[in-house]
Amino acid sequence: MVDSFRRDGMTFDVLDAGPPDGEPVVLLHGFPQDATAWDRVVPALHQHGLRTLAPHQRGYSPMARPRGRRRYRLRETTADVLALLDAAGLGSAHVVGHDWGGIVAWALGAWHPERVRTLTAISVPHPAAMARAVVTSDQALRSTYIGLFQLPVVPERLLLAGNGAALRRLLRSGGLPEDVVDRYVSRMRQPGALSAALGWYRALPWSGRDPVGRVRVPTLHLWSTGDAFLGRAATEATAGFVTGPYRLEVLEDLPHWIPELAPDRVAELVTAHVRTAQRP
Repeated sequence: MVDSFRRDGMTFDVLDAGPPDGEPVVLLHGFPQDATAWDRVVPALHQHGLRTLAPHQRGYSPMARPRGRRRYRLRETTADVLALLDAAGLGSAHVVGHDWGGIVAWALGAWHPERVRTLTAISVPHPAAMARAVVTSDQALRSTYIGLFQLPVVPERLLLAGNGAALRRLLRSGGLPEDVVDRYVSRMRQPGALSAALGWYRALPWSGRDPVGRVRVPTLHLWSTGDAFLGRAATEATAGFVTGPYRLEVLEDLPHWIPELAPDRVAELVTAHVRTAQRP
């Protein structure tokens, strides 16, 4: 079991729990979450005999907040997960990602299929499907915040003004419980934390230079119709970028924050997905 790992001079904190000899499941959070996004999911996974490893990702671990936009590009964030697997002595694992964590999961499945036993992408479509939907649907309107988040200084001032009032309203409007909102806002108010988390968005010009290809590993895609940020067009186009076994599961009327708001369903689906593809 590991509580941290090191890469490139940085230390990443990890929540590693469950049966030490259980099937390993790596849980990757998004923005502006942290590893505790999975707190309501992991107990059920443990009950089914699964081990969970949830890292505070690059920009979220206090000792892993590098300066410079390029250091948050997708090649770096995927390499972080490979370093976690190496530190835990795991040749491969089941990978589950939500939001930005889902994009990392897609990249891992495409670039390093030998390290991914199964892939579960929550909310986010395959990046190529997302790019297509931006020019063929309302996805561009849903994604306008991405342009704002790439600006220097401005998003920090907007989101953190008044002790994080705007960020707090954004998370509350998505239906997150008050204790979860408090936890995420508190972390983002740490010195340099929000700028580091926004580094993922600001690195998009560099991440885009490394296309995520087709995915061959068994894949579960979980999306909710109430997601204000990610629409149906990209979700439905995703199947075209998966050549391995693929299943889309749609949750009705649920906002973007699926791990926090539907933890039992997430645990049920992930467990079933793992069981159908377990290696001897």
